Amino acid sequence: MTTTPAGAPTATPALAVPAPVRAARLALVGDRSPHVTAHTRIPVLLDSLAVRDGLVLDAYWIPTGDAVAEAASGALARFDAVWVPPGSPYASEAGALAAIRVAREAGIPFLGTCGGFQHTLLEYARSVCGLSGAAHAENDPDAADPLIAPLACSLAGHEGLVRAEPGSLAESALGAERSMERYSCNYGPVTRHLEVLTAHGLRLSGRDEEGQARIAELPGHPFFLATLFQPELYGDGTRPHPIVRALAAAAVAHAASGAPEAE
Repeated sequence: MTTTPAGAPTATPALAVPAPVRAARLALVGDRSPHVTAHTRIPVLLDSLAVRDGLVLDAYWIPTGDAVAEAASGALARFDAVWVPPGSPYASEAGALAAIRVAREAGIPFLGTCGGFQHTLLEYARSVCGLSGAAHAENDPDAADPLIAPLACSLAGHEGLVRAEPGSLAESALGAERSMERYSCNYGPVTRHLEVLTAHGLRLSGRDEEGQARIAELPGHPFFLATLFQPELYGDGTRPHPIVRALAAAAVAHAASGAPEAE
């Protein structure tokens, strides 16, 4: 397996989650770069999760260029959580989509943020809705009618209110109905294409003040959440965003369930 350890210290569990039979393993599927703020914050977040919350994750970076092979071999399915962080355009669109599909189909806790959100919608459109021609304009600038297109107003450096639907996973993970969130993106979903995704079961459970979709989740899945905003940018990076904490708790619970360990 082509991975790079991300590392996190051991700490005594503090939350009411089952004790894992082994360390919870997190696959970070993305093209790690010191120039992406979200990437540089992730090791700090992992440390904080362990120290503050007792949620210890054995995290590995998997480049998107390797993710197709990792998915095909079954290696990705043996992780306890998959996180597709920001950093698009990814080196391999196919790799990002393969990782998302494995998590979705295998019931593995999943989080997609920023580019991960965009590719989550793209994977669902292609794999579940049968829209094989669904495209991301950043990857395919000549696409006639893309699902993911340049935003009319860039959200790079933007901060805005997000409202989660009552009773949703988004609301549960946030711990509130409303949350102020940070963005760093120039692409988002084309609204007129979203009805087909929701008709096939995807729930758009969080919206901004203009009603634009900002959170997606999959009902019936143990934990499947994607956000256009970047929870990695929450605060100064020393205290994990509630959504990151919720993913970690789901990963630890998955490990405690006795799911097979990655080799």
